[in-house]
Amino acid sequence: MQTIVQAVAVRNEEAAAPTGRRDTFTQLVEPHLDALYGYCASLTDQAADADDLLQDTLLRGLRAHDDLRDKDRVRSWLFTIATNAWRDRHRARGRKLPTMSLDASTDDDDDFSLFNTLAVEDPFPYSDELHLDFLRLFRSADVHAVFRGMTPVHRPALILTTIHGFSCKEAAAILDVPLGTLLSRLHRGRKQLERGLWDYALRNRLVKVADDD
Repeated sequence: MQTIVQAVAVRNEEAAAPTGRRDTFTQLVEPHLDALYGYCASLTDQAADADDLLQDTLLRGLRAHDDLRDKDRVRSWLFTIATNAWRDRHRARGRKLPTMSLDASTDDDDDFSLFNTLAVEDPFPYSDELHLDFLRLFRSADVHAVFRGMTPVHRPALILTTIHGFSCKEAAAILDVPLGTLLSRLHRGRKQLERGLWDYALRNRLVKVADDD
């Protein structure tokens, strides 16, 4: 991991920075690098984009880490930088993140319940762990595919709280939104994820339901 951070530093104007400054930054970032890359991969659609986003995040962090006063908050600080870099990339490509009313029901996601659907369709008739058996069908690549199908504005809130364990208050700070907005995005995001998991399972024939031949 250390070589990744150092390689990023050498590829830009920060290569002229004192070696000690780069080493300090490396020590600061190294424990969080795997999680940070996972976050970048969850936000982007391709591995190459995740690599680029991670590099951009590390470059920004290297330039700004002298301003980080609370070293205990380095993890949330890095995730904030990654979020801002991801948004900037959307703007640079002329793509605007959807900003629809977070409480508006523009589709039937809000009416969908994975719990109820599994109970009705009963794809594992002899299971005592119906929902766990359903989730066990999904490999890491499958889960990433479902996340990529979510509305971009709802995706980060769910990733930060569910995968990376940030509190709602911490996630709201990382995304720079009011707590109420974060909670609304979490609600919509969970509904989209539930629907996405079920649709993905049907589309890829991970489950067999009554209407299947």
